[in-house]
Amino acid sequence: MIEELAITSERVDDTPFLMAHAKRMGIPALLDECFPCHGNWEGLSLGWVAAGWLCHILSEGDHRMNHVQQWAAKRLETLSSCMGRPVRALDFSDDCLSLVLRALSDDERWETFERELNGHLLRAYPLEPERVRIDTTTCSGYWSVTPDGLFQFGFSKDHRPDLAQAKVVLSALDPLGMPMATDVVSGNRADDPLYIPAIQRIRESVETRGLLYIGDAKMSAAETRAFVEAGNDFYLCPLTRVQVPEKELDRYLEPVWEGEQSLVSVHRENAAGERKLIAKGYEREASMAVDVQGETVQWTERGLVIRSLRQARAAETRLRKKLETAQSALEALNERGRGKKRYRSLAELRQAAEELVKEYGVEGLLHLGFYVTFHRRQVRHYGDRPTRTVVEKKPRLVVLVNEIAVGKVLRRKGWRVYVTNAPRAEFSLSEAVLGYRDQYIVERGCGRLKARPLSLRPMYLERDDHATGLIRLLTIGLRVLTLLEFSVRKRLAEEGTELAGVYAGNPKRSTARPSAELLLEAFKGIDLIVIQEPHLRLRHLTPLTQPQKRILNLSGFSPETYTSLGTQSTQPP
Repeated sequence: MIEELAITSERVDDTPFLMAHAKRMGIPALLDECFPCHGNWEGLSLGWVAAGWLCHILSEGDHRMNHVQQWAAKRLETLSSCMGRPVRALDFSDDCLSLVLRALSDDERWETFERELNGHLLRAYPLEPERVRIDTTTCSGYWSVTPDGLFQFGFSKDHRPDLAQAKVVLSALDPLGMPMATDVVSGNRADDPLYIPAIQRIRESVETRGLLYIGDAKMSAAETRAFVEAGNDFYLCPLTRVQVPEKELDRYLEPVWEGEQSLVSVHRENAAGERKLIAKGYEREASMAVDVQGETVQWTERGLVIRSLRQARAAETRLRKKLETAQSALEALNERGRGKKRYRSLAELRQAAEELVKEYGVEGLLHLGFYVTFHRRQVRHYGDRPTRTVVEKKPRLVVLVNEIAVGKVLRRKGWRVYVTNAPRAEFSLSEAVLGYRDQYIVERGCGRLKARPLSLRPMYLERDDHATGLIRLLTIGLRVLTLLEFSVRKRLAEEGTELAGVYAGNPKRSTARPSAELLLEAFKGIDLIVIQEPHLRLRHLTPLTQPQKRILNLSGFSPETYTSLGTQSTQPP
């Protein structure tokens, strides 16, 4: 029996909001179903431990295991109320979290979980899959490399080839960016063979055909395209420079340069409703025949020869700047002064100029003219040497831009060939260009995975199974972010309204497309105070602000998600 007054305070913040989303998504229940606990497991189940850990990660932007127990110890009342069961700080010890990671590293059970989770989310939100975007990313760190380990040296998308890395394959549902399938493979694996397993897993999860798979040039392998076609699905991806070398591209562009091939203009509408020309192109067809698992797959493929105007302008700017820099460096060969090399002959000057042209990569784009100047000057007598006339020879260089050659180079800039098997009637050239331009959706997911709040990089783990489990746990967190963001944006679009009061320092600013990170930040500063008297327990929760109530309503939750924490309970004497 408590004889003295005890007062405790907890930071609630976005924990109830995140936990409500996790329960709606079925994360705890599906994890418990697909990853059964050992008979000696005590306390919270694996699913609820993982859900609580995700709340910590998304709220604090920190996935380190040694911080979670302390975080939970300061929020036991909040976590117990949100989970509907008693919670101990010990439930989030390093040992329990390690067991969660070890369980999630099981490939077979993880695939089952992803399949069940996808089915549940498609029904609960509801979502109608039409397009899936696939991309890969890497996570590098200071890890030890073993022959068969997860962390290996390979092509680094973090621009750190000196660090070992793991590779993540992310397949995201368009336009949400929500992961549908994730694979964790060793960092030295090539990207090309990873697309077929990812597509196969999506097919098992969705169990529908006719999806459009969009990927970058690494998806353009003939075997991958044939696999998609054989499964009655569609693809859209650019071809590589190896598949379409310069001579082949010139053959495609020759009719355009000769004025024999008309081009289709592609426009994009901005937020103000203005249409902007972004690309031009035409399409051609080719018959394809590729062997897949001993059977020949035949189909007609559309080749889209597209020129991005923005890329063309950017390429021209870079080339003009390179030519300007090279021209200045070449003209500097004529200068004389301290530290400047003096060229005695045209041969020396010509050799130096040719080396600079090669160094700057502007061969054939500059006209180089060489000549010699003669300067007569008198030298006064000195001692026994009489007055004399000396003729000095100075080799000179003139540099001009070869505009004709530059024009031929620039007319090829911005062009790229895309391929698709989607029917023209259902997927026009303009739709294909606009569809591929939205590839940033999956790239944004990869960026979120490595940045706050998921913060995959840096990773403070060394065991392969722990690293695999953590990456998979963070992809579940990425699903929470994308669905949270999607539900609010969809409701705002249906209402034709905007959300205000979520920008720090500017309460009147509003937006129709708030990010998940912005929505979570709006719940900072909510506290729960618990007053324990001998016969009574009182709770006081910080009142919700109007923007917080608005976010809950847009997400489909009642304010009781929070206000239920502030109810009082009487203890028996």
